[in-house]
Amino acid sequence: MRIIIVGAGEVGFHISRRLAVENKEVIVIDRSADALKRVAEATDVKTIKGSGSSPGVLQEAGVKGADILLAVTDSDEINILSCYFANQLSKDITKLARIRHRDYTDYANLVREGAIGIKKIINPDQEVVDSILRLMSVPGAVEINEFAQGKIRLIGVNLPPDSPVIGTKLLNLRDRIGDVPVVIAAIVRDDELIIPSGVDEIRKGDVVYFACDIRDQDDIIDRLGIKYEPIKKVMIVGGGNIGYQLAKALDNKHFHTRLLDNDPERCQYLSEQLDRPIILQGDGTDQEVLREENIGDMDMVIAVTGDEETNILTCLLAKSLGARSTTTRINNFAYMPLIDPIGIDHLVCPRLSAINSLLHFIRRGQVISTASIKADEAEVLEAIAQEKSDVVGKPIMELDFPRGSLVLCFQRGHDVIIPRGDTVIEPGDRLVILSARNNISKVEKALDAKMEFI
Repeated sequence: MRIIIVGAGEVGFHISRRLAVENKEVIVIDRSADALKRVAEATDVKTIKGSGSSPGVLQEAGVKGADILLAVTDSDEINILSCYFANQLSKDITKLARIRHRDYTDYANLVREGAIGIKKIINPDQEVVDSILRLMSVPGAVEINEFAQGKIRLIGVNLPPDSPVIGTKLLNLRDRIGDVPVVIAAIVRDDELIIPSGVDEIRKGDVVYFACDIRDQDDIIDRLGIKYEPIKKVMIVGGGNIGYQLAKALDNKHFHTRLLDNDPERCQYLSEQLDRPIILQGDGTDQEVLREENIGDMDMVIAVTGDEETNILTCLLAKSLGARSTTTRINNFAYMPLIDPIGIDHLVCPRLSAINSLLHFIRRGQVISTASIKADEAEVLEAIAQEKSDVVGKPIMELDFPRGSLVLCFQRGHDVIIPRGDTVIEPGDRLVILSARNNISKVEKALDAKMEFI
C-alpha cells in the first residue's frame, strides 16, 4: 500500500511514524526542509520538498500508483487543492483531508463530490468537542472511546484506594464485582501500558480500561467503587471554534455554563449566538478574574484557547482555587506525558483526534473506526467480521492473534456480547479489538484475509 501524506507537521509526522513500522510505503510532502528532516530522522519514509497542491510534486510522489492521499497541513485551502489535483491525476486514489473552517465544513458536499472527490473530511475541532462531552458524561473517567455507534464504550478510570477490586487477579474479578458483563482491556501502571491476561492483578494506583455495553457502565463504575457527582457547573476558557461549539452543545437547562474569552469582539459575537451560557471577558490566567467568577464552585474547567501554555496555567490555577476537575487542550505531543503528573485531570488533542479519524481508512479488513490508548502504544480497532476472514467460525481461544491482542467485545444484531474463550465469531459481527502497536499488521491480516483494502 502506497500512502502520500501532504504535511509534515504533528499530524503528518505521527501518522508517518506509525505507518512506517507497519511496512507500508509512505511518502511525505512538505515545503519545510526542517519538518521533513524531523520525519526522515524518526522514520524510514521518503520525503519530498514542495507543496502538496502542486500537480508536479504529486506526480513526483507517485500519485498515479498510490492508494491513499492524506492532506493534513494546517491550511484548509492547501488540503483541498491537494485533493483536487490528486483527483485529476488519479481518479481511483482515496482522498482524506483535514478541514476545520466552517466556510468549508458547512458545504462539505461540494468538496466530497465532483472534481475534488474527498472521501472523508476530518474536523479535529468537532472530534475534540465530542471527546469532552463523553468525559462529562462519566466524570470519574480519564478517557472514553465509543464504538458500534455508541453502544460499546471503552472507559479508562483511576481506581480509588478502597476499590474492592484492588489486589484481585482478573480471572477472579467476577468474585468481587458479580456477574456483570465487562472485560478489562488494559492497565496503565507507573506510566507503562499492560495488556493483561487472567493472572494479572489490579493494584493500587492503576488506571484500568474496561469495555462494556454503554447501558452497563454506571453499574460497573459503581461496583468498582468509583463515586462521582454529575457535572452541572462548567467554565470554558477560550471562545474560539472549539469553545464555541462546546458551549453550543451545552446550551441547555442541564448545565450552568460560563464562557471566558479576552477578545471583546469575540465575546460580543458569542453573546449573540448563544442563549443560556454566560459570556465573560477576561484572561483565564488572571487569578482575580477566576476568583470573581467563583472558579472554586465549578465542577469542570475546560481550557481550549489556541495557546497550550495558557491552557495549562489556567487549569493549574483553577485547580488551586478549588475547581473539581480540569481539562486542557494540547497540540504539542511532547507535553502529553506531563499533564497527569502536574495535576490536570484530562487532556484533549485535536491533532491526536485527527490521527484517530484517519487511521481506520488505512487499515485492511473492514475496519470502520480506530482509537489510540495511551498516546499510540496500543490501538483499538472496530471491524466487521467478513465471511472469508480468518477470524470467522473459530472460538476466540483459537484465533491466530499475536500476544498482546484481544477481542474485547462485539455487537451481534442489537446485542453487545462480552466473549468467552469458546465464543465463536460469526460473519457480520462488529468486533472491538485491542492490540499493541507492533502487532497491528498481524491483526489486519487476520481481519482482511483475501479481501480488498477499504
